[in-house]
Amino acid sequence: MEWLEVGEAGDFPPGGTRVEVRGREVAVFRIGGDFYALGDRCSHAEASLAEGEVFDYEVECPLHGAGFDLRTGEHLSLPAARPVPSYRVRVEGGTVLIGLEEEE
Repeated sequence: MEWLEVGEAGDFPPGGTRVEVRGREVAVFRIGGDFYALGDRCSHAEASLAEGEVFDYEVECPLHGAGFDLRTGEHLSLPAARPVPSYRVRVEGGTVLIGLEEEE
């Protein structure tokens, strides 16, 4: 796994922020001191998940309200019927890193 820097932890407000990692859009979510990362596009209608509302460990798509688990990317409610990509996140020395598998 390759770990790529996406910013300083203090630069991420609570909720979602869109970043670009190797040409793909990723939504990074900050909940307290924890970070999660999902593919930024809802699997139902191409809306930005970074712009959705966060409830506990769920983000709600701002377009049609489909829910996704921030920890796994699994879809939790319709109209989405497919998960979105989920990425590993770690913080080192105040820097947020996202892990990409070699085949990604």
